[in-house]
Amino acid sequence: MQLYDFKEIEERVILIGVQTEQDEDVAASLDELEELAFTAGAVTVGKVIQNREAVHPGTYIGKGKIEEVAALLAAYDANGIICDDELSPAQMNNLERELDCKVMDRTLLILDIFAGRATTSEGKIQVELAQLRYRSARLVGLRESLSRLGGGIGTRGPGEKKLETDRRLIRTRISALKAELAQVEKHRELIRGKRSRGNLKTAAIVGYTNAGKSTLLNTLTGAGILAEDKLFATLDPTTRVLELKEGQQILLTDTVGFIRKLPHHLVEAFKSTLEEAKYADYIIHVVDVSNPQAELQMHTVYETLRELGATGKKIITLLNKQDQADGAQIRDLQADYTVKCSARTGEGLEEFKDVLAKLLAESQIYLEELYDYKEAGKLQIIREYGSLISEEYREDGIFVKARVPAEIFISVMPKARK
Repeated sequence: MQLYDFKEIEERVILIGVQTEQDEDVAASLDELEELAFTAGAVTVGKVIQNREAVHPGTYIGKGKIEEVAALLAAYDANGIICDDELSPAQMNNLERELDCKVMDRTLLILDIFAGRATTSEGKIQVELAQLRYRSARLVGLRESLSRLGGGIGTRGPGEKKLETDRRLIRTRISALKAELAQVEKHRELIRGKRSRGNLKTAAIVGYTNAGKSTLLNTLTGAGILAEDKLFATLDPTTRVLELKEGQQILLTDTVGFIRKLPHHLVEAFKSTLEEAKYADYIIHVVDVSNPQAELQMHTVYETLRELGATGKKIITLLNKQDQADGAQIRDLQADYTVKCSARTGEGLEEFKDVLAKLLAESQIYLEELYDYKEAGKLQIIREYGSLISEEYREDGIFVKARVPAEIFISVMPKARK
């Protein structure tokens, strides 16, 4: 069996998109593809868009455009192309034969970025599973393409070492990864169960990739998550407690960013991670208002939330990066609350915390009660799971003003009142 020695090379790529009647803004999509390519370490030297009624079933673009791309590859000394849609095995093989260069698609690019970003065992399992599912149908084309150019995009991650492994071995590995992932998902379910029993409300921070979700969590809680101006800087979810007024607490979970044309291999593999939004009590939707495509990105986020079944929840939209905005007015008609902010400078975050405190108060019951000193232990439960507003020590007991979740209201009431 032949193994390939993958060495670091500068990848110079040409981006290719197909404009159909259904697909409105391919130019913007290619701009995003360029960002993805940059994140993966490639240099974009050219872009090509073809207007067609539909993508070519055999070669993605037509024969004339293939000739144009071949000329550009030579002119710009490029060594690969990246197509803006997921290619079928036949399209990949045919393009690789026609152009005699490395052929990649949007899915392969995103998988490659994820492979470089995964740090936890769960993230690595999910990435490898998605990579193997993608590659199992494309072994021949990928083998030819990667052997010619020796490395770069598509060769990172746990699944990179034996691309020419036969499908039987890949199926065996997929089965093993699924079993591992099932165990990890079971562990995640246990954690979720403990959170819900702890009666702390949870809020999932969602948004388009690079909208500022990790910066928000870092600024609010000092979480210390890597926050870079690159797509998919954060892959593994992080949960932290945020302290609010009057002793209130809420759990904030940073999630993987959404993107247009998110590969179905990834959605399936990262289901347990993406479902943090589904099981959260509230959704915090972070929008990068400095991005010209902000409204389209908002639409993508809501579509993805619907696909995940994360609907029917209170939504707070943070119109982030106000310090970089050019004054464009963006509105989110689907949000229950909208706050203008900058996660980097802290602008608007106090208002945001007030909104969270208001939401928590709506889900809690206010009480004013006198507790016998023998029941002082109940005050600790109130502190832990509710909000202890004040306590006054009197001769006849402790007079308490507090807000508590409905789930524990009966259990913390003084015996004299039950």
